[in-house]
Amino acid sequence: MSFRNLLLAVVSFGSLQASEDFCLPTENDFIFSNHQERFYMHTERFFEGEASKPWMAGCYGYVRNMRRINNNLVIGTRFHEGIDIKPLKRDTNNNPLDRIGAISAGKVVHVNTVSSKSNYGRYVVVEHQWEKTKVYSLYSHLSEITCQLDQKVEAGGELGIMGYSGRGLNRERSHLHLELNLLITTRYDEWSKANGMINHHGIFNGINLSGCDIGQFYHEKKSNPELQFSEFIASQPVYFKVLTPGKGTPDFVKRYPWICHGDTKDAQSWEISFSATGFPVAFKPSTRKVTKPYITSIRPSEEIPHQYQTRYLVSGIGNRASLGSNGLKLVNMLMDNF
Repeated sequence: MSFRNLLLAVVSFGSLQASEDFCLPTENDFIFSNHQERFYMHTERFFEGEASKPWMAGCYGYVRNMRRINNNLVIGTRFHEGIDIKPLKRDTNNNPLDRIGAISAGKVVHVNTVSSKSNYGRYVVVEHQWEKTKVYSLYSHLSEITCQLDQKVEAGGELGIMGYSGRGLNRERSHLHLELNLLITTRYDEWSKANGMINHHGIFNGINLSGCDIGQFYHEKKSNPELQFSEFIASQPVYFKVLTPGKGTPDFVKRYPWICHGDTKDAQSWEISFSATGFPVAFKPSTRKVTKPYITSIRPSEEIPHQYQTRYLVSGIGNRASLGSNGLKLVNMLMDNF
């Protein structure tokens, strides 16, 4: 059986469109078991004098950099934008042998072969055409890349070999870091230069890719094979909304028209709904004229400051909230306002 067929045999959920399969990137399918510690790679944690290796830190979300709030509540404050998948096979030197396959049919649009140029190490980005829009999967920390730029791949088509390239990893913690992303702006080079940053990866720099919870998407797609990606995004809980100036239709909305809710004809501004992780869930056109972005609503939080629940995009507590500098940068990137 070929590697592609093996992956599809492990898990296939029907189709994202009429003839496209959606599969796991390795043979590891413990994400669907009662032993998820065999799927997610742990991190090494030292908190309040105690060392641990929690597998939950390999999940998506605020799963790292623990902090105690009000002497009784422990929360994660560092956002992990993808999921970390454990190897199933290792050689006699403990190096991983797992081959990495594309999660769906697409085209290889970025290949980084120089580990030192990114925290991702060696990584690959694949562009998928879902619902006539471009969605991007990212595969990082590879030991070897076996695909080529502009190569077309089928679901399960081989991209590389699992490894531990990138900053802060060791052989024991070899894993595949997997993301499922929307592209924030096609003008990222301009934005990075304006912010004094060095960019080796064009528009496929990780800062320019907004990742959703692909682990949750796998589970929901398994339960409902007909689930569309746009439906999954629309179902994500909204943590805060921002009203920002903007006449006409932003390029981001043109790239992902399913994210727009309302008539764009007379738009003078846009209200953007964000998840707690800063993922854009919805864009709503407005006829209101505003001069700068501001928060219109926030999920109340009496115990935990908003900064710890929004990766410092928002500051404040309770019903009080304001955009932080990182939040303002994200809104401006989405609106191509720089």
